[in-house]
Amino acid sequence: MKIIFSHIKQFFSQIEFTKRALWDYVLILLGAFIQAMALRLFLVPSDLVSGGISGLAQLINHYSSFPIGLIVLLGNIPLFILGWQYLGGPRFAVRTILSILAFSIFTDTLALFMPGSGVTDDLVLNTLYGGLLLGIGLGIVYRGRGTSGGTDILGRILNRHFGITISQAYLITDSVVVLGAGFVFGWSKALYGLVLIYVSGLAAEVALQGTNIIRTAMIVTSETEAVTHAIMHDLERGVTILSGTGGYTGEPRAVIYCTVSRMEINRLKILVHDIDPRAFMVIGQAQEALGEGFKPLKEDD
Repeated sequence: MKIIFSHIKQFFSQIEFTKRALWDYVLILLGAFIQAMALRLFLVPSDLVSGGISGLAQLINHYSSFPIGLIVLLGNIPLFILGWQYLGGPRFAVRTILSILAFSIFTDTLALFMPGSGVTDDLVLNTLYGGLLLGIGLGIVYRGRGTSGGTDILGRILNRHFGITISQAYLITDSVVVLGAGFVFGWSKALYGLVLIYVSGLAAEVALQGTNIIRTAMIVTSETEAVTHAIMHDLERGVTILSGTGGYTGEPRAVIYCTVSRMEINRLKILVHDIDPRAFMVIGQAQEALGEGFKPLKEDD
């Protein structure tokens, strides 16, 4: 009994009330609501399954009168216990509990107000819009530093303790559920379910990371000082000078490395060309840039 009270005390001690934490809780609630909307408007009416505990709940609901949200809640209990043990105890628990409870409550509450037939009976539209809405909700939950519970917990455990990548873990768990959907709802809808999972994954990534793709450039030029000066003063971007060696000549060469926004890359090309038309430039793509001139490395609490 003392151990139980100790765990409860630990749990409540981890509940934060800072400005950042409260904003995280708002994001988790919003994300859970959007996911529940996707389920009720597009997935459930068309018998489309996206995998995970919610997908398993749809299969069970098909053969019983148990509410989907309640099944999701019950199905998450053993996974939550595993997560508590292997993923950080009370620090892991607060946002996960909030996400699971919110999604379960929203899912069953919305069933009272949403039309049972959904928005449309077109499977393609349900797949695309359901996946888009589901992914956006999931990405918002991640932005709130939460998890969606269910196979998200299982995937992280498999990754941390068995060396299985998170993407592989999701593929395994979701494939099992989609396979079950094939037997229950038919293989055509199961195949649409795979497309839905892909679309939701893309949408979740965009919702989490945004679309502000950053460009990186590595420039080899005989006019190192002039190019560096132009980048720093005309583009107002910082540069780093790397030491390199020509593979053919064996001579030391300076390599200019800089990071710019997608809108600035064309100006960078023009600047370098005007100074040294014979310069060699490699342009790459980065998902995110943190630090001076871009997003702060550490967000304020």
